[in-house]
Amino acid sequence: MADADPPPFWQAKRLDQMSEAEWESLCDGCGRCCLHKLRDEETGALAFTNVACRLLDLRTCRCHDYRNRRARVADCVTLRPDTLVGVDWLPPSCAYRRLAEGRDLPSWHPLITGDPSTVFTAGAAVVSRVISEDYAGDLEHHLVEWPGLDVPSRPRRSGS
Repeated sequence: MADADPPPFWQAKRLDQMSEAEWESLCDGCGRCCLHKLRDEETGALAFTNVACRLLDLRTCRCHDYRNRRARVADCVTLRPDTLVGVDWLPPSCAYRRLAEGRDLPSWHPLITGDPSTVFTAGAAVVSRVISEDYAGDLEHHLVEWPGLDVPSRPRRSGS
């Protein structure tokens, strides 16, 4: 009887046991964590917007300056296993959140499919849904619900 293939690293290791490369590869590149959120000071309720950080490339959903993002955007959050506790704003499809909750990666995740474009074809990415903070104005005018959904429905294209 042949030995079974070992499970993938995300099933075999806890988040705090992963190498930096493994940790970084968990990001599916959806860009939803780079959207501005608003929190009600009285109730603590979280509201999502369709306004992206100015460093987010709205076509590729990747940071223009990932290495230096913290220096350029003071409130940019660096996700680490110890900083995930209490983070309630990651989308339900986020690999970091899913693994921390004991769930597996979604079927469209690039680590599953081997294809980084599956995040786009699944409708999980922010492409065609967001505006840069450079042009948005008042965030309260950009409240949306879809970033908090597991996989939002695909955006409608004009004329269809």
